[in-house]
Amino acid sequence: MSYEPHTDYGYQGAHSDGYNMQDRRAPREDRHYREEVYSKRVPAGKRTYFFDVKPTRSGDDYFITITESKRIDDHHYEKHKIFLYKEDFGKFIAAIHEVVQHIREEYLPDYDFKDLPELPLAPRHSRDDEATD
Repeated sequence: MSYEPHTDYGYQGAHSDGYNMQDRRAPREDRHYREEVYSKRVPAGKRTYFFDVKPTRSGDDYFITITESKRIDDHHYEKHKIFLYKEDFGKFIAAIHEVVQHIREEYLPDYDFKDLPELPLAPRHSRDDEATD
């Protein structure tokens, strides 16, 4: 499987908002940690979500960036990004699962959630549990 960088939907990878960081960055060969090694694009109407795997600066570890790219007009996009590190993967996925499950059970029990995989019920955590994490 080959990896193709994003060239559509207004996303060109790191700092693709038009702001030129070139003068402050090291030469391209020294910036290998910024390049995606794997990416998953999720189109959603005027928004597109990108889940990118990137190596750390040392190259010995990996993290995920999740980018929401929202089309404002034909040539402008608003982007929001979060960084997720390996020690938080489990907590992050468990929280998303728990929140979606809550919406399904409590607010939208009759809604057909398209493309939502069937997952086992996540254990419910109280706010007291969060204080010990």
